[in-house]
Amino acid sequence: MLDGMSFFALASKRLDWLASRQKVISENVANADTPGFRAREVSGFDAVLAGAQSGVATTDARHITSSGGRHDATRVIDDPAAWDASIDGNTVVLEQQTVKAAEVSESYRLASQLYRKGHELLSLSVTGMR
Repeated sequence: MLDGMSFFALASKRLDWLASRQKVISENVANADTPGFRAREVSGFDAVLAGAQSGVATTDARHITSSGGRHDATRVIDDPAAWDASIDGNTVVLEQQTVKAAEVSESYRLASQLYRKGHELLSLSVTGMR
């Protein structure tokens, strides 16, 4: 267990973060020909973990809440690692986005396999208890 966070909660957060990252990559590709468009990226998964572990629980309806929604540490930012800018100011490089999409695909496959294996182990332990 990671500071009170269950394996399944962690795996679920990872899958959500990867889905957010893939969405941003697809938006970058869709805007590859838009003059002045800046390539974007999501904040790192470590920021998601830090936000999940340091969130303050509201125990009373009269407590002051933050922005009125659930705390989500995934933030879309300008991509600091963008390779190049075209003459029209666009910083989307399709080759870089393709590499990122492949990384996300492989990471998603791995995370979903780990989630599935965890579920299989849990099911096996519950079945063995009967």
